[in-house]
Amino acid sequence: MSYKSDIEIAREASKRPIQEIGEKLGISSEHLLPYGHDKAKVSQDFINSVQGNKNGKLILVTAINPTPAGEGKTTTTVGLGDGLNRIGKRATVCIREASLGPNFGMKGGAAGGGYAQVVPMEDMNLHFTGDFHAITSAHSLLSAMIDNHIYWGNEQDIDVRRVVWRRVVDMNDRALRQINVSLGGVANGFPRETGYDITVASEVMAILCLARDLKDLEDRLGSMIVAYRRDKTPVFCRDIKAEGAMTVLLKDAMQPNLVQTLENNPAFVHGGPFANIAHGCNSVIATTTALKISDYVVTEAGFGADLGAEKFMNIKCRKAGLAPDCVVIVATVRAMKMNGGVAKANLGAENVEAVKKGCPNLGRHIENVKSFGVPVVVAINHFVTDTEAEIEAVKEYVAGHGAAAVLSRHWELGSEGSEPLARKVVEMAEAGNANFGPLYPDDMPLFQKIETIAKRIYRADEVLADQKIRDQLKSWEDQGYGNLPVCMAKTQYSFTTDPNRRGAPTGHSVPVREVRLSAGAGFVVVVCGEIMTMPGLPSRPAAETIRLNDAGQIEGLF
Repeated sequence: MSYKSDIEIAREASKRPIQEIGEKLGISSEHLLPYGHDKAKVSQDFINSVQGNKNGKLILVTAINPTPAGEGKTTTTVGLGDGLNRIGKRATVCIREASLGPNFGMKGGAAGGGYAQVVPMEDMNLHFTGDFHAITSAHSLLSAMIDNHIYWGNEQDIDVRRVVWRRVVDMNDRALRQINVSLGGVANGFPRETGYDITVASEVMAILCLARDLKDLEDRLGSMIVAYRRDKTPVFCRDIKAEGAMTVLLKDAMQPNLVQTLENNPAFVHGGPFANIAHGCNSVIATTTALKISDYVVTEAGFGADLGAEKFMNIKCRKAGLAPDCVVIVATVRAMKMNGGVAKANLGAENVEAVKKGCPNLGRHIENVKSFGVPVVVAINHFVTDTEAEIEAVKEYVAGHGAAAVLSRHWELGSEGSEPLARKVVEMAEAGNANFGPLYPDDMPLFQKIETIAKRIYRADEVLADQKIRDQLKSWEDQGYGNLPVCMAKTQYSFTTDPNRRGAPTGHSVPVREVRLSAGAGFVVVVCGEIMTMPGLPSRPAAETIRLNDAGQIEGLF
């Protein structure tokens, strides 16, 4: 039996005017700034007006470590949101915006799938409302002003060897990882080495997603460290006098984007920090606003729970004063088989033993999420090749870990298929058993925070870091940054720093290659193993098959 592609389904969507979607949440048309007929930004005035409301229930959707078999975290997030609306709850989905780099690389799109999608799918996966372009422009403005400051006399006495502010572009371009700038003689400035990160790794992106309002945004931008002087004291963005103009560029980008699911339920799509090299959650302003106007808010954290959920708990919840009422861990029978050693080409054949062999990866995530004091539900994202015996094997394994697993068929059936999952989530969330707490206290030393995550979440034996890194962390503590959380930049494919080690490995080490202080965002980035803050394109990028057809429709997004 053949199934329609995601983009074919999205094209057939019966979308409602965005004003009607806003009305479902009590947002009047005067507080919507439309981008066409099917998307709009929500005004800061409306956001301010609902701050006295009681919060709804917060549901986090996370997953096992991603595999080529596919897990469907965003699909499940959207499907669960539709399922909750189906059973009479006023539910809002909150997800991240898609980066152009992965869309043209391996991913091909990030708006859900099947009959659990957010639309307009093509817009969301391309330029959308221009938020990422605004972030790139604000970041680039600061880059230009730093080099301009040095050119015109260097009043701040910046050591050109210690400019730590890199450039960004929203594309996977490995050729830009390390570059030389200001070549060509006196007229072009002082030559120095720098490099590019992808826009979603920019501290500006992290700040936009953690800021409460424009004033908080400007203060955080001003607190970013961009360079060091010859006496090794930090130079802040505010010393370059760039934060005001940057805030102007980000004024509209700070407002959350409202769109809809295929079933015409509301969805906020806002912000998009990567989960392996940033904190991997949608914006605080979108999540907190949705909580004030919804019974339930379903949000996601990027990649597996060892990255996205850990950062959601330790960074986003800590910074925004949030606490999830229930966590959904997405798994698939196919991914369990792949973790059990089955090749991708053979995933269609029943193999109960391989499912059982691969389940420890899921078990590790269940244990980790429970350690934060929140109840857990496992969503088995259904594939048509799954057999009853394989599904039962997963359910039995999860039951042995003191949790429930629910089969969800939202990809195929939309909210009808996710209704059992929605009912289970409501049961867990309304039982009131959540007792959320972060993994470590604010006053724990920075290196000990790194060790805590490595040992308790990754199950590593040790963290490997040379004296230079340890001294840098101690220096930041002496400067008053010791109370910040840490943001681990690590491969998403494994609990280790080796992307090829599947399952639930133990007895490994976590090598720390570099640490970066994101003083404005309010965390320390810990770069582990071979992770890159500027990804590259694969040998056959998705961009090769993305094009306009004869009818002027986009093809190749999936």
